[in-house]
Amino acid sequence: MPKQKTHKGTKKRFRVTANGKVKHRSAGTSHLAQRKSHKRRRNLRGTTTVEAVEAKKVIAVLGKHSY
Repeated sequence: MPKQKTHKGTKKRFRVTANGKVKHRSAGTSHLAQRKSHKRRRNLRGTTTVEAVEAKKVIAVLGKHSY
């Protein structure tokens, strides 16, 4: 029986915390920041958590690897 492979793109973008939550970087932070407001840029800093429904999908695709 073949083993389930880890999705490498998901592995690079998400990280599972000790409590089972899934963290990710906010979208829209790479470039073109000049046209965004200061408040919007400030709120995009750091990491945010994924909703519970999406977190189940991410954890299933990650397999055993949380990061």
